[in-house]
Amino acid sequence: MRIAVLDDYQNVARTLADWDSLPGEVVFFTAFLGHEDYAVTAALRDFDVVVAMRERTPFTAARLADLPNLKLLVTTGMRNASIDLDAARELGITVCGTAGSASAAVEHTWALILAAARRLDVELFSTDRPRATDQPWQQTLGTGLSGKTLGVYGLGRLGSQVARIGQAFGMHVIAHSQNLTAERAAGVGAEPVSKDELFSRSDVLTIHLKLSERTTGAVGVEELALMQPGSILVNTSRSAIVDADALVSALDTGAPALAAIDVFDTEPLPAGDRLAHTPGVIATPHLGYVTEEQFRIFYAGAAEDIAAWAAGTPVNLLA
Repeated sequence: MRIAVLDDYQNVARTLADWDSLPGEVVFFTAFLGHEDYAVTAALRDFDVVVAMRERTPFTAARLADLPNLKLLVTTGMRNASIDLDAARELGITVCGTAGSASAAVEHTWALILAAARRLDVELFSTDRPRATDQPWQQTLGTGLSGKTLGVYGLGRLGSQVARIGQAFGMHVIAHSQNLTAERAAGVGAEPVSKDELFSRSDVLTIHLKLSERTTGAVGVEELALMQPGSILVNTSRSAIVDADALVSALDTGAPALAAIDVFDTEPLPAGDRLAHTPGVIATPHLGYVTEEQFRIFYAGAAEDIAAWAAGTPVNLLA
């Protein structure tokens, strides 16, 4: 049995799980395989098992059909929109997931909020590199969060934790989602509001929706036009929820003033990506789930999935 562990960008996967206990050869891919189907399938055609790190490498119906030896596909986490589960079922490919933790994404959301509020994208400098003599020691005025309004778009597992932390900063928390009840909002100390109110009242608006047909493009021209001058939009959820062209145009007007983004339509970003080079964008390379603690859960779970499948008793089945 040949096992491929994909997109191990930090070259840490081999140290975070007991791969030696598995009945087969494990190969770690530390570089992204590419966006082209032929590059992905050529690299993986001889493997029986593939471990995918979240949605870094999509597995479409076409790709799955071109992997004749693939019998087990493991994704870290229990949901992966980039895997065609129907195609996997038709091809007889077992798909399994792993446990995960919400805390990493919540913490990164707040890292981005604070980075934007204090303009760390401008103010950070390396202590081992002398500053240019004409560079001011300080360049910006930060924005205090206490007393401001935090808008949470999607008050589920992640959004609820983000809301509670907002209260610790002394922020007034408002929230909106399609089926949000007053009881649910009160449980995390948030005020339920309409979608229009969420965008018009928020000083900081953070998105925590699941990607679906309903939420694709949920933040577009009309919603962004409601945002206040000087406000901050944060997206650590899925890029397709926000219309990128509409966001670029809105940033040009100063409402919102800043967009702190961890997710993009194409990842890794191609050179010259317009959104990433737009003034007012603070970007990180999809780090929301990238912590040692989270990766230990992911990779240990992947190894357990493979061992259980090899023993004829697969667990954590998605397909």
